[in-house]
Amino acid sequence: MTYHDKRGLAALKAAGDHLRKKDAGDPFDILARKIGDMADATKERLQKASDEIAGIDARLDTIETKTSRPKGFFGGTPEPMTWGQEFTKSREGDLRDLANTNSGKVQLNVKAITSDPASAGTLNVLQRDAISMLPKRRLTIRDLLGVISISSGSVEYVNQLTRPGSAATVMEGALKPESDMTLELKTTSAEVIAHWIKASRQILEDAPQLRDLIDVELRYGLSLSEETQILLGDGSAANLLGLIPSATAFADPLAIGASASPLDTIGSAMLQTALTDFIPDGIVMHPSDWMRMRLLKDADGKYILGNPQTEVTPMLFGLPVVATQAMAVDTFLVGSFASAATLYDRWQPRVEVGYVNDDFTRNLVTVLAEERIALAVKQPLALTYGEFGIAA
Repeated sequence: MTYHDKRGLAALKAAGDHLRKKDAGDPFDILARKIGDMADATKERLQKASDEIAGIDARLDTIETKTSRPKGFFGGTPEPMTWGQEFTKSREGDLRDLANTNSGKVQLNVKAITSDPASAGTLNVLQRDAISMLPKRRLTIRDLLGVISISSGSVEYVNQLTRPGSAATVMEGALKPESDMTLELKTTSAEVIAHWIKASRQILEDAPQLRDLIDVELRYGLSLSEETQILLGDGSAANLLGLIPSATAFADPLAIGASASPLDTIGSAMLQTALTDFIPDGIVMHPSDWMRMRLLKDADGKYILGNPQTEVTPMLFGLPVVATQAMAVDTFLVGSFASAATLYDRWQPRVEVGYVNDDFTRNLVTVLAEERIALAVKQPLALTYGEFGIAA
């Protein structure tokens, strides 16, 4: 070993002794610990930066959610649009074009239709409370019937007038009895129910008010006329042939007579329908007659149809009661409505808005609501119509 080699080894030994004295440990272990400490510190800084970035992302998501949250109850699921809102949204451009041109129309097939002639010209205001609407009759006659959509202007149907009824026991070798069955082919035509109003052009620029009116008055007017036609139409001209003109007259099969209460009369009418082999499924009467029955009491002064403090579903002998002012006071209609008649929808209720005659020069538009329906009373024996004989 040369002199220089010995000096090098001595220098390394001296450096090692110095490190051991300073840090009291193996120099390679010390170096590894310091490198590990540096890695831990770097990892901690990176984690802190990652947490800060995640917090920023969360705040951005919150801001985005708030700015795009649907307008539902407490920011939840959005409420479904009404037909009027749908009409306004889908036809906004058409309405704007219509207000600035001299011809054209906007059409939408809906179940709820359009506006109010008395207030149409004054609806263009910056802010206005909800319109106070007139009360509406509960319309449920349609719900008692079978309803079918059709694609033609008339419907053919076959009524069975008599059934084979000669079946009997036969002696050996004797001639078997012959039966007969009579069928009748009938036709019913779809009739239009319609009405219209005039409205100012300004109403086209007042979308919230237009939306409210679309959802009420014109559609309700169609329904009122429809209900009257279904019950009372006499079949003349453009009228439907309704349920009451087609029904069988009440004959009181129980012969209860003058002592009958309204409940007795309804029970006897149900029996009359049942004796024709049609099972009754509904009762129609005026609200006054329903309330007269609702107020009936027993010998102890208790209300027969239920405590006045509770809500009582209109029902008699297990059948739903439709209380409607389309019926005359002191009259009733009991029947198997599903078997008796079918209602046909040719046009669903719809609305058209356009210029007619000199509307453009008068800053007016014409709003038309219409539907087209047909009614076939196929089994008159399934309907029993009569009077209570109580009203003065």
